[in-house]
Amino acid sequence: MKKYIELIPGPILIIGASGFIGSNLLRQIVEVRSDVVGTVFSGDSWRLEGIPSVNIHYCNINDKTHLHTLLNKIGPQTIFDCSSFGAYSFEHDYERIHETNYLSLAHQLEILSDMDISAYVHAGSSSEYGMNAAGPAEDTPLSPNSHYAVSKGAASLLIDYYGKIKSLPAVNLRLYSVYGAYEDSSRLIPALCLESLKGKLPPFAKPSTSRDFVYIDDVTRAFYLAAIKMDESLYGESFNIGNGKQVTLKDLAELANSVFNLNQTPVYSSSEARAWDVDAWYANPKKANELLGWKAETPLSDGLVSTLEWWKEITKKRSRPSLSKKNIATKGKNSITAVVACYKDGQAIPIMYERLVETFTKLKIDYEIIFVNDCSPDDSTEVIQELSAKDPCVIGITHSRNFGSQAAFRSGMELATKEAVVLLDGDLQDPPAVIEDFVREWRKGADIVYGKRVKREMPAWLEMCYKGFYRVFAAMSEIPIPKDAGDFSLIDRSAVHWLLECNERDAFLRGLRAYVGFKQVAVKYVRPERMFGVSTNNLIKNIGWAKKGIFSFTRVPLHALTAIGAATFVGTIVLGLWVLCAKLITPESSPTGITFLSLMIMFFGSMTMLSCGILGEYVGKILEETKARPHFIRREIIVRGKRQALTPKKEVKRRA
Repeated sequence: MKKYIELIPGPILIIGASGFIGSNLLRQIVEVRSDVVGTVFSGDSWRLEGIPSVNIHYCNINDKTHLHTLLNKIGPQTIFDCSSFGAYSFEHDYERIHETNYLSLAHQLEILSDMDISAYVHAGSSSEYGMNAAGPAEDTPLSPNSHYAVSKGAASLLIDYYGKIKSLPAVNLRLYSVYGAYEDSSRLIPALCLESLKGKLPPFAKPSTSRDFVYIDDVTRAFYLAAIKMDESLYGESFNIGNGKQVTLKDLAELANSVFNLNQTPVYSSSEARAWDVDAWYANPKKANELLGWKAETPLSDGLVSTLEWWKEITKKRSRPSLSKKNIATKGKNSITAVVACYKDGQAIPIMYERLVETFTKLKIDYEIIFVNDCSPDDSTEVIQELSAKDPCVIGITHSRNFGSQAAFRSGMELATKEAVVLLDGDLQDPPAVIEDFVREWRKGADIVYGKRVKREMPAWLEMCYKGFYRVFAAMSEIPIPKDAGDFSLIDRSAVHWLLECNERDAFLRGLRAYVGFKQVAVKYVRPERMFGVSTNNLIKNIGWAKKGIFSFTRVPLHALTAIGAATFVGTIVLGLWVLCAKLITPESSPTGITFLSLMIMFFGSMTMLSCGILGEYVGKILEETKARPHFIRREIIVRGKRQALTPKKEVKRRA
């Protein structure tokens, strides 16, 4: 395999590397060369245990901006697209099936049509043939019989269009029943291996049902050959990747008894596990043999033995051999994205970069730094561009106007590709050296590690005001809010996902961070004074921050108004009765004159105005949310020193 891998044009990007096919591709390539990156999205990354974090990036392929940024950052020459959803019986969300298998592919191919790549190899499926699955040639009409089959068939037509009409070097591999190491334990061959370790056979479907089993190493070799032999004659083509041999479930049971040294009577069922299964499902691999020089070389008996040996090894390492897509996730905790919100921080950005790199290097951790220029009036864009040209791990985002630090953090988090995100202000008041303590707690098991300001380098009276606010806010909040904690924090990818699910336009991140829960740990630090210039906060802005937090996370002001209203109502009745009694019993002692009346009017008038003001604050927040405007607008992204304007076609339209 090594000779093929060495010939593939690089860098190499594997989309969907946490899946069965993608993980095998990534593992094989990493053993030979380092210029490969595999993407993951969901938490089911158990197959990538032991892979260096530098070779793994998080990517939401349904987010066009995220995908566009990643492709430009890596600059791949060869792309193996193994992303898929719907192949398992428990994956039945039809919207996600079509979004993942077809729409995301359209995004990829449209972006790649403007880039110079050598090869794009897509993992298609023999399910595309649907009812015509018995030895079809590639030009056999597709007859899909499930949402998954429809989506994969549409994907093959999309590749045909981009390859033959738009001259994109792309091919589609229609894979048959692939088996081998790292296959999901819910599938037939893993179940067969696991049961054989107990001296048994699993239950089978109808004995006459046939499949075309092809070993994983043969399949990965097909990917490599497609990339190496890519030329204009292959653009847009689809290839059947299978043995071309029918193996009935009766044959498989007999073979398992033979190669696994069992003597079990198989049990068959007349019911199918999946509604779209057909009795005869096998390949015609003639075209792949002629144009790619590929054919399956591993006999089923040898492949079963190799797969069984892998399962023996993996069950020794794990207490439960249930390696299923449904319930296992592994994290290395060796990569971090730093998101730095910048406004009037042009002088501080290079120092921030140096300190971050020094910290990450000391920790021996894979890093990515995203500077979010929130429409700063200084030269921040040029400074970020210079750093990005020098270090490909630096990405810049420029907003169309100043949306505030909370929007800047969200903008960066949406494009982050690592296992955790660290949020910092760009003025160096959040010391990068503290990240070392964050990482230590993260690796101990914390999902969120936030900085707790034990002291601020500022006048004592102002520090007391800050501390007072946090205590009042914590006392009023309906959820536990950490005291003296700002935005400076490390947030694990699992928590970042739920933070981004919170769609408030007027977001208060430190409150949302507490809202999402997970295991949270505080790290104490001293917050220094701003290194350059003066703070962009002032009294008015600080009052605005206080209002943002209070009106986002507590209804205590409304409850207080209700209580005051009830108290004044009762008090008014009591006062009225007292005045009436005083007038009847001792007329000379009852209140008289305009002074008393004026005080009462002023009291109730001011209470009315205060009540209207508080109600207005809540109504204003409701109005802001119902308008559903974007959280921010990205004007351009800076990758590898190049400023790329984001047109509406490339930017993501985010709605609640």
